[in-house]
Amino acid sequence: MRLHVGCAMWTHAPWQGRFLPHPLAREERLRAYASWCDAVEGNTTFYATPARATVESWAAQTPPDFRFLVKLPKTITHERRLTGADEDLRAFLTAIEPLGPRVHALWVQLPGSFSPADLGGLAAFLRKLPRSLRTAVEVRHRAFFDDGRSERLLERMLADAGAEWVPFDTTVLFQSPPTTDAEREAWTKKPRMPRRAPALTDRPIVRYLGRDDTARTVEGWRPWVGKVADWLREGRSPTVFIHTPDNAEALALARRFHDEVRARVPEVEPLPDPVPAEPLTLF
Repeated sequence: MRLHVGCAMWTHAPWQGRFLPHPLAREERLRAYASWCDAVEGNTTFYATPARATVESWAAQTPPDFRFLVKLPKTITHERRLTGADEDLRAFLTAIEPLGPRVHALWVQLPGSFSPADLGGLAAFLRKLPRSLRTAVEVRHRAFFDDGRSERLLERMLADAGAEWVPFDTTVLFQSPPTTDAEREAWTKKPRMPRRAPALTDRPIVRYLGRDDTARTVEGWRPWVGKVADWLREGRSPTVFIHTPDNAEALALARRFHDEVRARVPEVEPLPDPVPAEPLTLF
């Protein structure tokens, strides 16, 4: 039983000098982040399969129990829509091998146009993935949330494959009109996704998007604090990723979420002590 928390990235300009040391060499940025959080979304791999040497650097900067939710490249999920992508998939799996146990799951994020009619292609694709790696699927077509039959079909398919359904909870963002530039941009780009809480495996994953106002973000995650605490008491080991539109406070918020859950489940292992943002002095 363990709770992992993280953010959408491990380097972000507003964190430099506040949460993380600055300047910091590229090969040290993930190491500094890993002193704050013990998981991260691997969004960069969506745009291109990384060089193996790059992945080796990621592994060298993180302990074995650090978790990467590694997103499959868009060539596989969005352009080829999971079909005819065997060569791309092999190249990707080879590239991420150096991460070893740090790969929490292969993240199959599907476009909003991927509907219940496409489930056959998803089932065939999941059968191709190595059983040694966990899989997590994120869908965005409204039918999977609004139509009970489609929801049950997807749940059964994922359960048969041992895969998790990744919810992206954006309800707080869209509760009221945006008040910052980052929120206004998020309103145009982020999907309007409902809150979905059932877990299919012993390692559920949550992506939560709040607001740039910290109080509203914290208030909005209250249902997740209770749900994650319940999962932990059931013996599950969840991973929660905290987002805000500008992500300026996301590092601190991720740790705060962990603290709130740990207050309810004290046996949860604490996070590491963060590296100081400023160098230590003698005086």
